[in-house]
Amino acid sequence: MNKRQLIEKLSLVAHIEGGYFSRTYSSELKTCLSADSKPKSLLSSIFYMLTDDSPIGHLHKNKSDIIHYFHGGSPLTYLILHPDGRLEKIILGADLDNGQQLQLIVKGGCWKATELESGEFGLISEAVTPGFEYEDMELAEEKTIKDQFPQLWNQISKYIR
Repeated sequence: MNKRQLIEKLSLVAHIEGGYFSRTYSSELKTCLSADSKPKSLLSSIFYMLTDDSPIGHLHKNKSDIIHYFHGGSPLTYLILHPDGRLEKIILGADLDNGQQLQLIVKGGCWKATELESGEFGLISEAVTPGFEYEDMELAEEKTIKDQFPQLWNQISKYIR
C-alpha cells in the first residue's frame, strides 16, 4: 500500500507533533499511579506514520513511558534527549543486521524527535502507559531547549516546531 491508502485504511489524521496518527485503544481500566495522581487509562495505543510530505515528528516529551513498534515502510530515525543532556540516535526499522530495531522504549521525561529520512512513509504503533493524555505532552520551544541544552542546539534545532 502507498501512504494515501494507509492514511485512509487506518483512519489517520494530522498530528500536532507532525505526521499522522489514529488512536486505536484506550483501556477502560484506570490507574492513579500517574505523577499527578489523576486517574488515567492503564494503557493507550496509536498508529503513527511519518510521510515524505510530513517527515518530522517534532521534539516533544511525554510524562508516560512509550513503546514504539515498527510495522513497515522506510526506517524512522529517533533522537532521544535524556534529562542529563545525553543525546541518543536510534533507527527503528526492519534491517536488524545493520543495527535497526523493531521496538524502542522511550522513558517518560525524555525529549524525542522522529524523522523519515527517505522513502514515502514509515509506519509504527505506540503503546503508552499510563495512557496518553494531551496535557501530559509538551512540544519543545526554542528558548526551553536552548536554555537547557545549548551545546546540542545545532543538532536538534531543525526538530523544533
